[in-house]
Amino acid sequence: MRRYRLLLMKDIMRTPTLVELPPQNGGWIEINIQRQQLCWWQGRTLEYQCAVSTGENGVGQQEGSGQTPLGWHYIRASIGGGLAENAVFRGRRWTGEVFTSALAAEFPGRDWILTRILWLCGLERGLNRGGDVDTQRRFIYLHGTPPDQPMGVAASHGCIRLRNDDLMYLFEHAPPGTPVWLHND
Repeated sequence: MRRYRLLLMKDIMRTPTLVELPPQNGGWIEINIQRQQLCWWQGRTLEYQCAVSTGENGVGQQEGSGQTPLGWHYIRASIGGGLAENAVFRGRRWTGEVFTSALAAEFPGRDWILTRILWLCGLERGLNRGGDVDTQRRFIYLHGTPPDQPMGVAASHGCIRLRNDDLMYLFEHAPPGTPVWLHND
């Protein structure tokens, strides 16, 4: 069963190569960390943009740094399809909870990962792939956050936080295999 599932995933998702990026056709995500802005592109046409919140500790590749990595990535996995808006995740698994202000008061120190997860994987060996700079092993995601958390300001633990509506748009338009470019101006 597991082998069949992996083969099926391979048929659905193709890992982009660096020479193909950015794609001339097809969708891709650009995240400008300095501007705290995400853009969804179809080829060379900008179709959607929104504010994000990246790592409070700035940019960097090192595991354990709390920084947002740079470079070309792709969406390795999309997690949470079919769950309620504000579904709470820990370790990429739904906890069975749905975020409320009462739940936030009960767990004031929790780094809330809500609604959906788009898990990133680096494409540039030595920069964001492999060793202690591996974006996927660092568990860097695009994910939802509570409505009281700021956007347009670096405040995360390294992930890219989005408002639920923006995340749901991306979840629908950017399947696994979608290229993602994280950069400063």
